[in-house]
Amino acid sequence: MRARGAQVTDIVILVVAADDGVMKQTVESIKHAKDAQVPIVLAINKCDKTEADPEKVKKELLAHDVVCEDYGGDVQAVHISALTGNNLMALAEATIALAEMLELKADLNGPVEGTVIESFTDKGRGPVTTAIIQRGTLRRGSILVAGKSWAKVRLMFDENGKTIHEACPSMPVGIVGWRDLPSAGDEILEVESEHRAREVVDWRKYEQEQEKNKENLKIMEEKRKEHQEAHRKAREKYGTLHWKERSFLKYQEKKEQKPLKTKEKEEKDSNVLPIIIKGDVDGSVEAIVNIMDTYDASHECELELVHFGVGDVSENDVNLAETFHGVIYGFNVNAGNVIQKSATKKGVKIKLHKIIYRLIEDLQEELSSRLPCIVEEHPIGEACILATFSVTEGKKKVPVAGCRVQKGQLEKQKKFKLIRNGHVIWKGSLTSLKHHKDDISVIKTGMDCGLSLDEEKVEFKVGDEIVCYEEKEVPAKTSWNPGF
Repeated sequence: MRARGAQVTDIVILVVAADDGVMKQTVESIKHAKDAQVPIVLAINKCDKTEADPEKVKKELLAHDVVCEDYGGDVQAVHISALTGNNLMALAEATIALAEMLELKADLNGPVEGTVIESFTDKGRGPVTTAIIQRGTLRRGSILVAGKSWAKVRLMFDENGKTIHEACPSMPVGIVGWRDLPSAGDEILEVESEHRAREVVDWRKYEQEQEKNKENLKIMEEKRKEHQEAHRKAREKYGTLHWKERSFLKYQEKKEQKPLKTKEKEEKDSNVLPIIIKGDVDGSVEAIVNIMDTYDASHECELELVHFGVGDVSENDVNLAETFHGVIYGFNVNAGNVIQKSATKKGVKIKLHKIIYRLIEDLQEELSSRLPCIVEEHPIGEACILATFSVTEGKKKVPVAGCRVQKGQLEKQKKFKLIRNGHVIWKGSLTSLKHHKDDISVIKTGMDCGLSLDEEKVEFKVGDEIVCYEEKEVPAKTSWNPGF
């Protein structure tokens, strides 16, 4: 969204807090401004605070090639306070002065050109876009084309929601009258008639369809080559065999390809998380979908994006989630009581959020809940083997280790492992645990004991370690890191 804004604007006002200094988002904004080759005006905010240090901000920005006029550069720096309103007029004057120096001008006449900044669906107005006009004057009744949608302007309003009759270059304007919802970042062009608008939109849709068909044909061709290669290898494999041998081999292969059992199928399904994304505006949905594209933990649980769109959660979304056994995530949208009841009845989860980071954290938790638990070992006690001997039980000799507990305690009912030179050479249970000649269940620190293992072939050596531990199941966490 920052990148799109930098491409649209002529001057970037970089706002940096005087107390926090340069943050990650500041560096990102500087990068977008430089990529778009747009000049910067620096606004150092929160200068009313006692801990404010504007000079520190200017010095930190030097590391990112933003050199203020105080340090011999060409970037204007204005100390402001949004809270008190101090120096806001000075910021406006600095911006106007830079615009005059750059001779930034626009033509008020001719066909309208602009860019869609954001788009959303309003219950009363239908598809609505907020846009910046870059050329011409937009009036009611104008015919516009943006992306694969067109509009006859029915209503326009400014940033305060007040109805306006025309919009000049550099004005932000809300436009009502779109047939479909354009995407954020689409270029707006004025055409002479509705017929021409339909022609343009139909041509763009046709071009997109042709491009999609080309991609599909390419995938189909690759698949066909794979099948041909597999068929050729199969013919080579069976070509020299007698028909009886060939039939037997094919039977064996079919036998190995067993259908999934119900339990295996359930486990496979549980490792897939189908999701539906609904957002208030096109830019929000775009941002969330872009974060989904960074998902790199499909080996743990597959993330399947079934559907995404703009607007409140609808009955169709609930039906889709029920069909795919998915979860609906909503950002800055609502789900009415009827929808909520329907979702509860159908066993569909609807998770609504106002902060994008919370939505992603919720998604990470949902992914983690579908992973099998991790078994962790928690040590209870450690003992060192001081002597080895064997005792006769019936007709066989059983190896016994004479140990002294050095830490914690040994509990006969727990699990044990034998460690030699830092390597685990055995894990299992004890068959006996004795103190002198008495069978006991617990040996505490400093006490001596004799113990034998459930595996007779394991040989003890003086200096080996015996560790008593218990296993606990801990919920697993997804390894996916979206980057914040």
